[in-house]
Amino acid sequence: MTVTIRDVARASGVHVSTVSRTFSAPHLVNAETRARVLAVAEELGYRPNRAARALTTGRTHNIGLIVADIANPFFPPLIKAAQSSARERDYHLFVADTDEDPAVEEELVLAFSKQVDGVILCSPRLSNKALDKLAERVPFVLVNRRLRGVATVLMDVAQGARSAVEHLAALGHRRVALVSGPAGSWTSGEIKQAAAEVPGVELVVIGPNAPTEQAGIRAAAAVAEAGVTGVLAYNDLVAIGLIEGLAERGVSVPEDVSVVGIDDIVPGRLNRPKLTTVAMPTADAGRLAVELLIQSVTASTTLETKLVVRESTAPPKGLT
Repeated sequence: MTVTIRDVARASGVHVSTVSRTFSAPHLVNAETRARVLAVAEELGYRPNRAARALTTGRTHNIGLIVADIANPFFPPLIKAAQSSARERDYHLFVADTDEDPAVEEELVLAFSKQVDGVILCSPRLSNKALDKLAERVPFVLVNRRLRGVATVLMDVAQGARSAVEHLAALGHRRVALVSGPAGSWTSGEIKQAAAEVPGVELVVIGPNAPTEQAGIRAAAAVAEAGVTGVLAYNDLVAIGLIEGLAERGVSVPEDVSVVGIDDIVPGRLNRPKLTTVAMPTADAGRLAVELLIQSVTASTTLETKLVVRESTAPPKGLT
């Protein structure tokens, strides 16, 4: 015989609605009650019928998560945290990669729109106009992108960039390069604006650049010719590539040029020299994005970033 939700409720000593909430919104159920219901359901072999639930409630309990580049070490902690948060709420997470292509991003959102309850877009490259049109098709939450009327989770990269350039200025650097990110990147624009606001520092912008290690290697020639003593890179991958490219030209970090990245990915901590960077709360952003999407809340939340000083920055030559 098929075990029903009523069987689980009867054996657990709770109302049918409590069993339903245990599977559909477990965070709303008392922890002790939830554990008892789940234990009874496991013992009886009960499995909720997602298809039937979707027909009844109009919800699939699926979430789409779209990232710009799944190979970038910035994204896996966010994905893992989002998946864990979704699972706690009995949701499934589908992940897709746009390869930094706005056209692919739009295709994925439209493809997901019929299969999920909402989409989380991380570092989207689409224009505001395109995002507004897509918001009419499917609910979504933006991570690291601000858009009026849409739920957003922002990591305060502007404050982080400001802190990074202030750190370089405090060491005595007066001419600093910004190796910027992709042309369509909202984050890159925030970094550029904040870095330019630091007094006493002449900012030389090099870019736009792809957010990759190879782009950092290619940017090394321009940095070496710019007459700068300090560099802020769009992200840690670019910074790591830049250090490699500078080394190929006989330029040492931090002896000749100081380099700061943004993200605090694991490779930056393993790099030599260890990378000074701005730590981004990626895991917190993933968890919060899922929460906002499930709650259908239109809110904007900004998470703090933190400068982490390691070995890739030092006073310029002559000041040591």
